[in-house]
Amino acid sequence: MSHSYSINGELSQDRKMETATGESRPLLPNSDSSASITSGSSEREVWALSRSLSRNDAISPETSRTSTRTLGLFAGVFCPVALSMFSTLLFLRSGFVVGQAGILESVLQLVLAYFILVMTVLSISAISTNGALEGGGAYYMISRALGPEFGGSIGFLFFVANVLAVGLYVTGFVEAMIENFGPGGTMVDHAFLKGDHDAWYKYLYCSIVLFVCLGICIVGGAVFAKTSLVIFLVVVICLLSVFVSVFAKSSKTEIEYAQQAKHTLERRNITLECFQANESGYVIQEGANYTGLKAKTFEDNTYAHYQKDYITKDMMTFATVFAILFSSVTGILNGANMSGELKDPSKAIPKGTLFAVMFTFLSYLILIILVGGSCDRCLLLNNYIFLQEINLWKPFVLIGIFAATLSAALGNLIGASRILQALANDHLFWFVLNPATITTKSGNPYVAVLISWFLVQLVLLVGSLNAIAPATSVFFLMSYASVNLACLALELASAPNFRPTFKYFTWYTCTLGLIGSMVMCFLISSVYSSAAIIVMLILAIVLHFRSLPTQWGSISQALIFHQVRKYLLMLDPRKSHVKYWRPQILLMVANPRQCSELINFINDIKKGGLYVIGHVKLGSLDSFTTDPVIEENPKWLGLIDYLKVKAFVEVTMASTVSEGLQHLLRLSGMGGMKPNTVCFGFVDDSPPRDTLSFVGNERKRRFFTRLESGKKVSIDNLFMNVRGGGDSRQLSGLEYVKLISDSLKMQKNVCLCRHFDQLSKQSIVNSKKTLFIDVWPVNLFRPDTANFFDNTCLFMLQLACILTMVPGWKSKTRLRVFLCLNAQTDNTLQKQQKLDAFLHQLRIQASVKIVTWDHLVSHLPVMSGNSSEKMTLMERFHAVPKEFIGAINQLITSYSSTTALSFLYLPVPPEDVRESETFLNSLKLLSDNLPPTVFVHGLHPVTSTTL
Repeated sequence: MSHSYSINGELSQDRKMETATGESRPLLPNSDSSASITSGSSEREVWALSRSLSRNDAISPETSRTSTRTLGLFAGVFCPVALSMFSTLLFLRSGFVVGQAGILESVLQLVLAYFILVMTVLSISAISTNGALEGGGAYYMISRALGPEFGGSIGFLFFVANVLAVGLYVTGFVEAMIENFGPGGTMVDHAFLKGDHDAWYKYLYCSIVLFVCLGICIVGGAVFAKTSLVIFLVVVICLLSVFVSVFAKSSKTEIEYAQQAKHTLERRNITLECFQANESGYVIQEGANYTGLKAKTFEDNTYAHYQKDYITKDMMTFATVFAILFSSVTGILNGANMSGELKDPSKAIPKGTLFAVMFTFLSYLILIILVGGSCDRCLLLNNYIFLQEINLWKPFVLIGIFAATLSAALGNLIGASRILQALANDHLFWFVLNPATITTKSGNPYVAVLISWFLVQLVLLVGSLNAIAPATSVFFLMSYASVNLACLALELASAPNFRPTFKYFTWYTCTLGLIGSMVMCFLISSVYSSAAIIVMLILAIVLHFRSLPTQWGSISQALIFHQVRKYLLMLDPRKSHVKYWRPQILLMVANPRQCSELINFINDIKKGGLYVIGHVKLGSLDSFTTDPVIEENPKWLGLIDYLKVKAFVEVTMASTVSEGLQHLLRLSGMGGMKPNTVCFGFVDDSPPRDTLSFVGNERKRRFFTRLESGKKVSIDNLFMNVRGGGDSRQLSGLEYVKLISDSLKMQKNVCLCRHFDQLSKQSIVNSKKTLFIDVWPVNLFRPDTANFFDNTCLFMLQLACILTMVPGWKSKTRLRVFLCLNAQTDNTLQKQQKLDAFLHQLRIQASVKIVTWDHLVSHLPVMSGNSSEKMTLMERFHAVPKEFIGAINQLITSYSSTTALSFLYLPVPPEDVRESETFLNSLKLLSDNLPPTVFVHGLHPVTSTTL
C-alpha cells in the first residue's frame, strides 16, 4: 500500500483506507517489501507538507496525534521523574547511605551521581529537541541517532534496566511493609504471617504488590500520569514532615533497632559498640539514640565507616553504597519514556527533567545533612525506617514510602512496556516481539505490560533491595552512557541537520557523561558491566548481520563520512612511496552476468586497495529527460551487496566506451585514492556464459536476514541477459585495443583477463592436490629479451604474490615462476641461482621452473639491437608467425595441468592501428585452451627491497 500526502494536507485514498482499518505503519519498513531491489522503477513514498502554509491550522498538531497526546510538562515529565528519583532512597535508604559513607562521602556520592545525571539530561534534551519525538522515549532517541544495530541493542539494555528497577522498588515497598507490619513491626506487630519460609512470604507479598501495579498499568499510563500529581504532592508533604520533625524534636530519644538487625548471628560494629551480644547471638543492646541536631552528632557522622548490611550480611564499600544510592535516582528518562503521551515532548522533556533533577538534588542534600546531624550512626546502620520514629506523626513516613516506591515502580513498569512496544513496532527481533505490538483501542500496549510484569516476577526471586541495586545501577548507567554517546556522535559528525533548540550542551558535556557512566559501571560491578557490554555487542552484531532496511539514518554513516573526508585530505599522493604501494583497480564491466567470477577475483587481489567497478552507458544526456545513470547506480550497488565484494561503483554515460573510460580514469576515486590499474575482460568469439546465475545458485543468504539460508536474492531483472551466439558485440576489436592504448597513455597499469568463466574458487578450495599460480615473466613475442626483468615482470610477480596471501588461494596454491632459457647459449644453473636470489630479495616464496625453448626460438629471425635497446624494446609488441605463437601456446599448456591461474606478459599495443587486429589475434592464439589467464603490463615500480 502506498503512503502519500497531498500538498494541502489531506490524506491520500490509500492512507485514508489504512487509517479507517486501524492499521499502524511500523517505524521500520517490512524487509520483504523494502529490501527488494528487483524493480527498475521502485515505488516512491511522496513526502509533502502536512499542512498548507496558507491554512489556519498550519501551526496546530495533527488531530490523530493530539488524540493520544494529553500530558503537559508538570504531570507528564516533572512528576514522574521526581517520583522515580525519590523512590527507595528518600525514606528507606538515606540513613543507610549516611551511616555507611558518612556525611562527606554521602554528599560526594550524591554530587557524583547527579553530575552523571545532569550530563545525561543535557544530552537527552539536545536529542529530544532536534526533531519530532515519537513513542519509545530514550530508545526512540538512541535508535534514530545511532541506527538500528546499536539502537536495538541499547534499547534492550534499557528495557532490562527498567524491569530491574521495578523489582527494586517493589522489593523496597514490601521491605517497608514487613518492617512496619511484620514480626516486631513498628506499626502493628505480626500483621503479616511469617514462618520458617520468610523469603517465600516476602516473594508472595511482592507478587501481590506487583499485581496491583499490573492492574493500574493495564488501565493505562495516562491514568497513572494524571494521578502522579496527587502522589507527588503526598510525597512532598511527607518529606516536609521529616524536615519539620528534625527541627521540632530536639530531645534525645532512644529508638530500637530493626528486628532483623537484632537477630544477627555475629557481632558487628564492635568499634562503635552498637551491639552487645550474648552467647546465643542475640543482642542485649536493642537501640541507639536520636539526638536532635547536635554538632557532636554531626562530627561523629562526618566520615565513612563501612560495615556489613544487616539484610544481605555483605560488607559494604564505597562502590556498593553508591550502587544503592544511584539505583534510587535513575528516573531521569521516565519523562522521555512518556514521549508518546506528551503534547510537546521537545519542550516538556528538557525543562521538566532538569527541574525534577534540581528539586530532588536539593531535597536529598538537605535530608543527608539533617539525618547526619541528628541521628547516632548505630541507629542509621541498624534501622532503615528510623525516620518513622523521629517523625511527629509516624504514618507520614509510611505513606511517603508507599507513595514513592509504588509510583516509581509504576513509572518504570510503564516505561519498560513502552520501550518493548517500540522495539516490537520496529521489527528488530524478527517475530519474537510481535505480540508486544498488540494494544487496546486507546493505544495501551497491554501485552507489552504483561511481558514486562512476568520478567519482573523473575527479578523478585532475588529477594533483597540491596542485592538488586548493583545490577539495576549498571544497566541504567549503560543506558545513560549510550545516550551520551549518541549525542556525542551527533555533535562530532557535524551534520547540518543536527541543530537542537536546546543549546546548553557541548561535546565535552557528552564526553564527561559518557566517561563518568562507564567508570562508575565498572566500579560498581565489573561482572555486571562486562555482561551488559557483551550482551549489547552480541545483539549489535546480530542486528548488523540481519541487514535491516531502515530510513532512520545511521550516525555511523555520518561519522564515517566525517572521518574519511578528514583522512582523505591528509592522504597526500605526493608523499606516496613504493614500499607502501598497493593495487588500486578499476575493473571495466559491460554486463556483470558474464564476469561475476572476475569481479570476485579482482576483489581478492586488491590487497586492501581501492576497487572500483566501472560501467559505461552509451548514449547522450540530451536524449533523456532525467539522467539514466541515477537509475543504474542502485542496480550496481545491489550487485555489490549480492556478491559481497568490497568495491565502489562508478557509472558514466558517453557516446563511446573509449570516451567513458577516459571519464572514469580521470574522475574515479578521490585525493590519494585513485586507480593505478585498469582491468578488462577479454574480447573473443567464444559465447559468454551467465556466471552470475551460477554464483546465485551456489550462494546462500546470511542466517540472520529475513531471507533465510538457501533463498536467493532476486537480481534476475537487474541486468540484461548475456549476448546470444548470433548477436554482435557492442565493442569491436579495434575499439578494445584502443582502450588498452588509452589506459597506458594515461599512465595506468593494464590487466586483460581471459577464461575467467572457468574459474571456480570453491573448486580450488576443495581441491585435494596442490595447484599452481604460474608467472611467465617474459615478452613471449620478443624471446630475445628473456634475460631482462622490467616493471611489467615485477608487477606480475607482485600480483601473483598478493594472490598467494588471500585465504583460499594461500592454503591451496603455490607460486611458480618460469625461466625460459636457451640451453645451448645460457648458463642454466647461474641464471636459476640469480632468479632465486632475486625472489628471495623480494621476499617472494616461489619455485623456479626451467623451460628450454631452443627448438622454438631457433626458427625465428635474429632480432637486431644491443642490450640497452632490447631492454627498451622488451615491452613492445613484435609480430611473429602464428606457428611460433601456437608452439608457445602448446608449451604453456603442457605445464598447465595443475595450474589454477597464469600471468602472461602483455606488450604495448602497436601504434599503427592497422596492426591492432594482429595484436589482438596474437593474444587470442597465445592464450587459447589455457586456464584462467591474466595478461599484465606494468608501468611503475611496485616492489621494494629496502626497509
